Amino acid sequence: MEQVKMLAYDEGVRLDQDRLTELYRQLGDEGAEDVVCRALEEIAVRLSYASKLFGRGDLQEMRKCVRSLSAISEQIGMVALSRVALDVCACIDQGDEVALSATLARLTRTGDTSLTAIWDLQEFMM
Repeated sequence: MEQVKMLAYDEGVRLDQDRLTELYRQLGDEGAEDVVCRALEEIAVRLSYASKLFGRGDLQEMRKCVRSLSAISEQIGMVALSRVALDVCACIDQGDEVALSATLARLTRTGDTSLTAIWDLQEFMM
């Protein structure tokens, strides 16, 4: 019997630091921090909700949830997360449930690493 190897997933995170810098410039430290914190909370909630909707098979509501997650991510410079969320939408549109399952798992991994990265970056900017 051959050995089965587990693949290690390491999702690269791409943050648009210029977008965050511009947000801080436009809104000031306090205003930008408020926007970023609310966005991070919304992203975390939507990541969890998307998984629940997938489990229920409610793909239309899942598409809405993930589409808004993409827009929120884009607003605060989470480029990779926004792109992967749009990939999830594309899988739903194409009716490819196998790809959807894999892409949703990727969205979760990317979301986790992106949330950590932007939180760390935000602390650095203060």
